[in-house]
Amino acid sequence: MNPIVLVVSDKVSSELYYLSVQETLQGIPFIISTGDLPYYYLEYLVSTFNVPLYYVRGNHAKNYETENGVLHDHPWGCTDLHLHSVKDNTGLLLAGIQGSHVYNYGQYQYSQAAMWRFAFRLVPALMANYALSGRYLDILITHSPPWGIHDKSDVPHQGIKAFLWLLKVFKPRYLFHGHVYDFGKNSPMITKFENTEIVNTYGYRLHEISL
Repeated sequence: MNPIVLVVSDKVSSELYYLSVQETLQGIPFIISTGDLPYYYLEYLVSTFNVPLYYVRGNHAKNYETENGVLHDHPWGCTDLHLHSVKDNTGLLLAGIQGSHVYNYGQYQYSQAAMWRFAFRLVPALMANYALSGRYLDILITHSPPWGIHDKSDVPHQGIKAFLWLLKVFKPRYLFHGHVYDFGKNSPMITKFENTEIVNTYGYRLHEISL
């Protein structure tokens, strides 16, 4: 039976505080955050469900957040995947790249050239994955969408060209992203690109992962 993972992004979902909803989510193997969520919320999720939480930061992320008078520079108990790859206990290989296209020079905004550098910096880890596991990557986690897929024409929501290259060369089965949401629901939330299922996330969603 394929696992169902919880994916969160961009919006704190009050439903995940309800005990009735939590009970339906027991047994999820891990949680993915594609960015722009407060640290306290991610810490709440990882402590409530007691499973790994893998995240990247979005363009609205803060360097520090204060919780009960304590400064946090990251969500405690969670794993930052930016420029890293990990093998989950399920055997799935995950990696991530944070941030969005630059528009007002915020902390987690990058040019297309910078995103290319991030993509190249992931390559050694992906090659190591192949040597050890026989495949490069199962799940790529980003905040922004790839170029031309789920993105928009305005500068802040432009897709990232380097992500298309990663998909073509390393062929992950899934890419989860946030950042862009069509409130009119006129755009697809899931798009197939070559070997990869690209999933746009807003709030929270449950997604079946094939092993």
